[in-house]
Amino acid sequence: MAAGAAPAAPAVAAAASASANNTTFAVILSLSFCHLLNDMMQSLVPALYPILKDSYELSFGQIGLITLAFQCTASMLQPVVGMYTDKRPQPYSLMVGMGFTLVGLLLMSQANTYPLILLAAALIGMGSSVFHPEASRVARMAAGGRYGLAQSLFQVGGNMGSAAGPLLAAFIVVPHGQHSIVWFSAAALVAMAVLFQVGGWYSRRRAESKRAASKPAARAKSAAAGPTISTLSRGRVIGAVLVLVALLFSKNVYSASLGSYFTFYLIEKFGVEVQTAQLYLFAFLVGIVMGTIAGGVVGDKVGRIPVMWFSIVGALPFALMLPYANLFWTGVLAVAVAMIMASAFSAILVYAQELLPGRVGLVAGMFFGFSFGLGGLGAAALGQLADLTSIDTVYKLTPFLLLLGLLTAFLPRHPGRPA
Repeated sequence: MAAGAAPAAPAVAAAASASANNTTFAVILSLSFCHLLNDMMQSLVPALYPILKDSYELSFGQIGLITLAFQCTASMLQPVVGMYTDKRPQPYSLMVGMGFTLVGLLLMSQANTYPLILLAAALIGMGSSVFHPEASRVARMAAGGRYGLAQSLFQVGGNMGSAAGPLLAAFIVVPHGQHSIVWFSAAALVAMAVLFQVGGWYSRRRAESKRAASKPAARAKSAAAGPTISTLSRGRVIGAVLVLVALLFSKNVYSASLGSYFTFYLIEKFGVEVQTAQLYLFAFLVGIVMGTIAGGVVGDKVGRIPVMWFSIVGALPFALMLPYANLFWTGVLAVAVAMIMASAFSAILVYAQELLPGRVGLVAGMFFGFSFGLGGLGAAALGQLADLTSIDTVYKLTPFLLLLGLLTAFLPRHPGRPA
């Protein structure tokens, strides 16, 4: 029996490893699903803009301030949440964050004044500030070394939700009005139930890690290995972070011009109906989904920096052509720009996590926060510019922001090494 039992050991180990891989893959997909629901609910806010503009006689500047209220609460709070949870992880905070989104949705469905609309948007943004940093940490924990793929799968859920929001708005919210948003509160309840299960897995995983770390052999190995830090100088790290922020600025302000005002641009320039414009916005957001998946997979194979180069600079020619195209080619070019630009986000996030190891929550909070905040500031500024000039002028000027992608040349080739 002893001779026959030995070969079974590798099989048992392989089976255990496969089971663990299946479990962690299920966790990543669960997070992606909840990200889908979270961002679907959040994307109802910009999808409501044409209705709110007509119902409350809002200017483009006031529309931009709604985006600013939503995105700045997320932007300001996300790094704080990330820093706190780096030191004191909160497995069930994901469910709490979704609760903020639920309250914001319910208030948005009943809001009858502009201040209440701003408050509802701010609460929805607060939900993002709690959800994104900790969800990104759990996705990395479950990645099994394939960090780009894990972040892309997590991010693509949000992209799919953002794409589904305008489509649902076109066929549900536009025909039935602002109050129909209350129907989407069911999605928040489903997400809270799923995140409760994810929180349980996260809690058990942390307990197992603590037990493993407390064993003498593990402590000796950790002491021999030394602290996990980047070998870049402090100045190089700060410089690299500033470059990454500049890349996000160029990407997100241009994305804000498409995400917040694309429907208005199509209606004003081509005279299409609101529902038709929402379908074009849906196609643009589907392009973001496809680009996000491709960027994560390619980034794991060829590195983060080549993806950043392609993503920011490669979108420039298409963005420059878009304001001069007819309706059909406007749709084609918008999808092309979306696919190319979206490939950068997971590459930027994973590169930053490698640049600042051990600070996953801070990095996720900071870069998701910068993403929301820069988009919000961009939307507000572009709204004012549109009021002073025209939407068409906005679309002719914003592509030149993508030239900031040339700053990628100043990033260290390997974020953990001086060279």
